[in-house]
Amino acid sequence: DAKEITEEKAKSDKGDKPGKKSRTRQVKRTQSVQFSHPWLACTLRGHSGQVLGLDFSSNGKYLITTADGWSIRGNIELDHATKVKFSPDSKKKDTGQIGAITAALDFPKKHTADIICIGVASNGRFIMSCSSDTTIIIWSIKGEVLATIDTRQMNNSYGAVSPCGRFVASSGFTPDVKVWEVCFDKSGNFTSYKRAFELKGHSAGVYSFSFNNDSSRYVPSSGITKPLRNFTRMASVSKDMTWKYWNTDIRYELEQDPYLLKTGSISFDVPCLISLSPDGRSVAVAGGNSICVYSAITGKEEENIEHIYSGEITDLSFDITSKYLVCTGDKHACVFNNITGYKATIADLEEKVKDANTSAQKERVKQQIKDAQYVLFYVCNIKRKTRMGTCHYII
Repeated sequence: DAKEITEEKAKSDKGDKPGKKSRTRQVKRTQSVQFSHPWLACTLRGHSGQVLGLDFSSNGKYLITTADGWSIRGNIELDHATKVKFSPDSKKKDTGQIGAITAALDFPKKHTADIICIGVASNGRFIMSCSSDTTIIIWSIKGEVLATIDTRQMNNSYGAVSPCGRFVASSGFTPDVKVWEVCFDKSGNFTSYKRAFELKGHSAGVYSFSFNNDSSRYVPSSGITKPLRNFTRMASVSKDMTWKYWNTDIRYELEQDPYLLKTGSISFDVPCLISLSPDGRSVAVAGGNSICVYSAITGKEEENIEHIYSGEITDLSFDITSKYLVCTGDKHACVFNNITGYKATIADLEEKVKDANTSAQKERVKQQIKDAQYVLFYVCNIKRKTRMGTCHYII
């Protein structure tokens, strides 16, 4: 934990006037936390300043972080970066070596308040920036302003682009999450934006929200590659000290509203971050320097990971496979095994066995359960051996 050291310096010279008070100077020093946890897979170090943001590439191969030490693991101009996102192509240098990061394009200044969130559409058609007032700007990839959205939420607390690249959303002082569709014609030209739907149900402002992955994509979960169900999910966390899990597979063009699936309580009384795993089975909520992980299937808290950093957690995200949960803070990033995800996968598959119509289908699901159980046992066993000193690597 951070130690506050008070140095008292009193003058003891004989010439001091009687009754003169000594001056007290407080110096705050932050010491690195020696953190350990059974779920911890590894710690990523290298920044000299506080790590403020992270993002996974869409192909799941790379992780990028940014810190207040004027770097994104490479120098940048002006002030330090606070948010960072990959482009859809996930490209890096052919050599794979660390080199200077140069700006390809500087966007003109259009926001009048601080930018708090950015996002790049997975289809490469637009970039979103969200500021702390009520403004969201939709940009072309060439830096042209396509549209400016007034969220009418008094102030924005969070903004994001959906994984499918079709929607942008924001939350703020009002107790809802607003979602808009960004529309393009068949030639790929921007036409307009329109209201899609809203998440309504919280009784206070919404701190943040998260999408699961697009239902048309394949996501390997717990070592098993299979298509996701034909559905979409979202999660939100609010000042009312609850998180909510939503079904957003709706006909929003017919003004159908999302369905509330689960509501859970949180113990954090500070602004929180929330992340929904791409497979929609795990929910992580970060508040202060701790994380609570929940099963999206049962809504129950599975693990409370406390005192990860000496300061606050600045960003939180599951990787594309839903196998890992990564958070940033202090001068490093922590990578955790998503044990809750493995358990939720098994529970979900056990429900599928009951609904299987044929013996072949039932046997196939049972085999998937065995595979998921093996992966869970393997990860937990490797961690146990590592702590006992009989194994020096983690797979």
